[in-house]
This record gives sequence, C-alpha cells and structure tokens, in this order.
Amino acid sequence: MTAPQRTTIVASSALVFCMAASVFVLRRVDQIRPQATLDDVLYINSPKALKRASLGYNGLLADIYWTRAVQYFGGRHHNSATSYNLLAPLLEITTALDPHLLPAYQFGASFLAPAPPDGAGQPDRAIQLMEYGIQNNPTEWRLYYNLGFVYYMDVKNYAKAAQAFARGSEVPGAHPFLKILAAQMAQHAGEFDTARMLWTATYETSQDSLIRQNALEHLRALKVDEDVTNLQAAVTRFGQRTGRLPSGFSELIAAEGWRSVPVDPDGKPYRFTPEGRILVQQPDDFPFVTKGLPPGYRPPVKFHDRH
Repeated sequence: MTAPQRTTIVASSALVFCMAASVFVLRRVDQIRPQATLDDVLYINSPKALKRASLGYNGLLADIYWTRAVQYFGGRHHNSATSYNLLAPLLEITTALDPHLLPAYQFGASFLAPAPPDGAGQPDRAIQLMEYGIQNNPTEWRLYYNLGFVYYMDVKNYAKAAQAFARGSEVPGAHPFLKILAAQMAQHAGEFDTARMLWTATYETSQDSLIRQNALEHLRALKVDEDVTNLQAAVTRFGQRTGRLPSGFSELIAAEGWRSVPVDPDGKPYRFTPEGRILVQQPDDFPFVTKGLPPGYRPPVKFHDRH
C-alpha cells in the first residue's frame, strides 16, 4: 500500500467517524428535547468550541445552526410566542462559524429587532449582528441597508439610520435608493412614504420567503393606516365646515367629491361608525395594522397558544 493510499484511507475513516459522531450528537439532543424545552437546550453555545469540534467543517456546522435558527423562529412565531431567547445566540453562532452566510444577517435584522410576537424585541442584538456582518462583508450594501432599517423602524434613531444608509451608498455597486433614504431620514422620519419605501426595498431585495411575506404584510398594513388617517382627516374637515358629523359615507363622499366608498387592500369597504370613526372590516387580515381597529380589539389567540 502506497503512502497516498494510506493517507486517503485514514482521511476517509476520520470523515466517516466525524459524520457518525455528528449524527449521534444530534440524536442525543433530540432525545433531550422531550424533557426540556428548546429554550433550555442550546446544543453547544460556544462558537470556538464548535469550530474545534467541526474539524474544519465550519460551513457544514453553520448550515445546521442556520437551519435550527429558522426552525426555532418559525415554530415560536407560528404559536405567537412572547419570547425568542435563543434566536440571537443561534444567529450569532451561525455567523461566527460562517461570517459570510449573508441570509443569516438579513434574517436577523428582520426578526431580532421587532417587538414580540413579531420578533425577539432585541434591536441592540440585531445591530451588533449587522455590524459584525459588515465587518466581515464590507462590500455587501444590503447589510448597511438592513442596519439602517433597524435604526429607523425599531430604534427610531433617524440620525443613525441616515449614517448607515450613507455608509452603504458608498459601497461599489450599491443600489441608488440608499442615497435617497439617507437624504430622507432627517426630513421625512416617520412618514408613510419613507416606511413604504423601506418595506418595498426589503421585499424586492430579499429571496427569503419569510422575509418577503413579512414585508408584504407590513405594506398592506401601511396602506390601511394611511387610508384610515386620510379618511379620518376628511371626517374632521366635514365637522369643521358643518359643525356636525357626516350621517354616513354617502354624505362624506359627496362632500369630498369621491366616486365610491374607499376600500382596503383586499377590496372590502371601510366602515363608518355613528361616532365618526373609520374602521377596517376584517382587522384579522392585517396583523400589523395600528389604525382603524374596533375599540378593545385584540388579535385572535391561535389554537396552539391554549395548549
């Protein structure tokens, strides 16, 4: 047997052993889970230890942790969980193992920062994750966009958001809208048009189905919020002119010169209450809406929440 043949046999044996050990560890973890919730089991929580244990297969192990992160968030979000204690550690371990796994950063930006039940409510961890991503991938303009998004949407720090967008706009090949966003932060903070631009950009630049669906639902809710704001302003104008509330939508339509009753993104007409309030007909269809909700409305409890 030649030396190269012996080397090949030894290497192949080591690889088979490592794969078998990985399967054994994952099976042991799954055996533990019935006795402890996933929150109690972070597998190995040290990236350094994981790198040593991977024997150079950092990318493979990063994919495993990335899959765990997606499953963890998806399962808890489906059940309207109020805490996501493992999301940040799972994402941080994933990116420490593979600092160039870009979907993990975008996922982190979208779901770490928002408040529960829509996310982990940890914008500081999201910012740390994004800065780590930028440090390791300085030419990826989407990471600067994601950082600015968190500062704008979740921290409400428009100066920091402008800085992040401006930094990203200097990256070769960056999308031109980064310069526009950087310029708009100081002038249009909190306006519907700016928020719509951010969510539209998120939808158009992401390939992740969860992120795209999340962006689409926010865009639908923004449309409702903007419609209700404008309709409520029309009611106020009518009251200022006449000293009373409109008798219904028909009188308001005539006063404003509209052609028909305004409808929501699903084509359902908005409601006009005797108290002069504009309401959406099916609030459950717009999970992120903040306006047009009936008094005392609460989102329905999912079946799994009761078990």
